[in-house]
Amino acid sequence: MKNATPYAPLEKVTAITNARIFDGEKVIESRSIVIKGETIIAVGGDIPANATIIDAENATLLPGLIDAHVHTSIGGLRDALQFGVTTELEMNGDFTERGRAIQLKNVDDVADVRSAGTAITAPGGHPDELLPDGDEIPEFVLKELEKLSKEDREAMLAAYAHDHEEVPQVTTVEEAIKHVHAQIENGADYIKIMIEEGTVMGAPGLPVLSDEILQAAVAEAHKFDKVVIAHVLTAHSSQTAIDLGVDGLGHLFIDRPEYTSELVQSIVDSGAFVTPCLVLNSSILGNPASELANDPRVYSKLSPEWIDILNASFNTFPQGNMENSFKNVMDLHHAGVDILVGTNVAPVPVPNLGGLAHGASVHHELQLLVMAGFTPIEALQSATSKPARRFGLHDRGRIAEGARADLVLVNGDPTTHISDTLSIQAVWFKGVQRLSKPF
Repeated sequence: MKNATPYAPLEKVTAITNARIFDGEKVIESRSIVIKGETIIAVGGDIPANATIIDAENATLLPGLIDAHVHTSIGGLRDALQFGVTTELEMNGDFTERGRAIQLKNVDDVADVRSAGTAITAPGGHPDELLPDGDEIPEFVLKELEKLSKEDREAMLAAYAHDHEEVPQVTTVEEAIKHVHAQIENGADYIKIMIEEGTVMGAPGLPVLSDEILQAAVAEAHKFDKVVIAHVLTAHSSQTAIDLGVDGLGHLFIDRPEYTSELVQSIVDSGAFVTPCLVLNSSILGNPASELANDPRVYSKLSPEWIDILNASFNTFPQGNMENSFKNVMDLHHAGVDILVGTNVAPVPVPNLGGLAHGASVHHELQLLVMAGFTPIEALQSATSKPARRFGLHDRGRIAEGARADLVLVNGDPTTHISDTLSIQAVWFKGVQRLSKPF
C-alpha cells in the first residue's frame, strides 16, 4: 500500500462585500474583495461559495497604512497594528533583516517593519543630543519595563542597548564606506545619513560630517541599489542633501527662506521624495497633540504613558510657525514631489519627545496634510501606494489582485472626511484578521 499524501488544510477564504474601496490610488467601482491565505485573489466579481462573508455596508476598505519614518520597538509595532498601520519604516534602529530574525521570532501580533540600521552621523552628532547622559537606564524606561512581558522586556532592553552602544565612528571617507557595508551586511533595507547642525533641535553647533564624507556614503549605498534618506530640518540642509544625491528627505524643512522656490525646483529635478513629518514639525514648534489624545478612538488603544506623551511636545523651536510647513509641503506637492506619510515617533514614551505615538500619529499626519491643502484621497495615497512604491514594497500599499492582504476597514468615508480613518472596524495583516469590532 502506498503512503497517503499528507493532508493539507484548505486556506481560509474571506469575502468583504458592500464596501467603498480605496485601492491606494482612487475609489474604485468594485464593492467587494476576496482574500485567500495571505493574498487578495479577486477585486470584484463573483463571491466563492465557500467564502466567509463580511458585510461592510457604510464602511470603507483601505490598504494597510504605512508609516515611512519611525523609531520603533515591539511595543511600537504592536500599537501601530491596532491603528491599521501594517508597515513601519524604521529610520535609525535595529530592525534590519538580521534584527528582525532575532527580535521578531515567534512574534505575530505586530506590524511589519523595515530598517535603515544605524544612521551615518558625526561623533557626537544627531541624535546624541536627544539621548540621556551616561549609561544608567532612566526611570521612564524602567517604568515601561515593569509593564511588559518577559519577551518584550528583553526586546526593549536590546533596543535601548542598541541606541546607547558605541556608534561606529565615521570621520573619514573610508569609515563612511565601511559603515555602509556594515549596515548592508546586517540586512539594512535602505541607508540613512544625518545632516543636523542642531538649531531647530535646540542644540546649535552639533557636529556634522563633511559633504565629501556624506557623498562617499551616498555613492556607496547606490552601488548596492539602496535608497538613501537624509535627516534634514532646514532649507539649507535640504539643499545640501539634494546636492549629495539622496533619494529622499526624511523631514520637511521648517523654515521658509527667500530661495524656497529654487529649493523646491531642486527637489523636483532630483526626483527625490519628501516625508514631511508634519506631526514632528508641529511638536518642535511647541504644539502638543492634545486633540488627538482626547479622541476616544485613540485613548482607548494607547497606554496612559503614551497619552501623556501625546499631550507633550518637543518645543525646541517655538519661534517658528506651522504655516511655513504647510506652505512648504504644498509647494512640493503642487510641483509633483512624492509626499510620504511619516511621524518620527520614538520607540518608547520619552518625556522630551512629545506629541507623537505609534499608529495614532499616522492618522494625525493625514489630518495635517489635509489641513495644509491635500485632498483626503491625496493624503491617503501618501500613506499607502506612494511609500510602497518609493521603498520597493511592491506587494502592499494597494488593493489589487495578487497584493498582500494588509487591509483596514473603517466606518464612514475617509476619502471625503479624513478623520474617519480613526473609526477602525477591522484590520487584516497578511490575510489574518487581527482586530475587529462587531459589524
